[in-house]
Amino acid sequence: MASDHYARIYKVVRRIPRGRVASYGQIAELAGIPRHARQVGYALHHLSGDSDVPWQRVLNAAGEIAKRAYPEDARWQRDLLEEEGVEFDVRGRVLRKYFWKPRGRRRQPD
Repeated sequence: MASDHYARIYKVVRRIPRGRVASYGQIAELAGIPRHARQVGYALHHLSGDSDVPWQRVLNAAGEIAKRAYPEDARWQRDLLEEEGVEFDVRGRVLRKYFWKPRGRRRQPD
C-alpha cells in the first residue's frame, strides 16, 4: 500500500511546474491521501539520487524548507529553487506568488 501511495505522490510532485512550489499537505491531498503530509515526506526521503522527481519543490505548510538532519541539505534545496527563479523573504519563506495552483483540485486517479 505504501508503494502505491508513493507512486501517486511522485506523480503529483512531477506535475509541479519549474519555478513553483507546493506543500506536503497539498501533495497528500492531490495524491488522494489527505491529512498524510508526513507520508509525502517519507516518500520524498526514499527517492534515489538519480530520480527525476523534483523533490525540491515541496515545502512545509509555512512555505519554508523543512528542517533536515544535515543543514547542508536544506541549503542545497534552497539553491535548487533559486536556480528555478523562486524567491524567499527575509525569514526564509517562499513568496506566495510561487505557490502552485493546479487546475481542477481533483485527486489523482488510482
